[in-house]
Amino acid sequence: MMNTKQVGIYARAAAQPPAAHPIAGQVAALRARVAQDGLALLPEMEFIDEGYSGATLVRPALARLCAVIAAGDIDRLYIASPDRLTRQWAAMVRLVDEFQRQGVEVIFLDRELGRSPEEALLWQAQGMMAE
Repeated sequence: MMNTKQVGIYARAAAQPPAAHPIAGQVAALRARVAQDGLALLPEMEFIDEGYSGATLVRPALARLCAVIAAGDIDRLYIASPDRLTRQWAAMVRLVDEFQRQGVEVIFLDRELGRSPEEALLWQAQGMMAE
């Protein structure tokens, strides 16, 4: 039985090859995790920015995602890793904080958001290294 929680996925890969995070692999992993968690993913809740640098926040799928979150239409968001959201550490923190303030649970496939001081430090270090 599927939960009624509304979920979304966000994936991004830059245009320059070789992509360290190929978009098809990200999307497949995200869909698999949503299914593993027993949730349904609607096609319109897949936000995919292919060919966009993580150095900019001006991306069409990210803009749509932010609008959907602001409207309260997502409860949980899956992202492969923090650097897929953005490579700017300060922007990453702002986006995740804003999503959480809107009631969205953010799930990164490669690690949990820092629930302990040690996990928070590791998450921060990963973000700074990506930048």
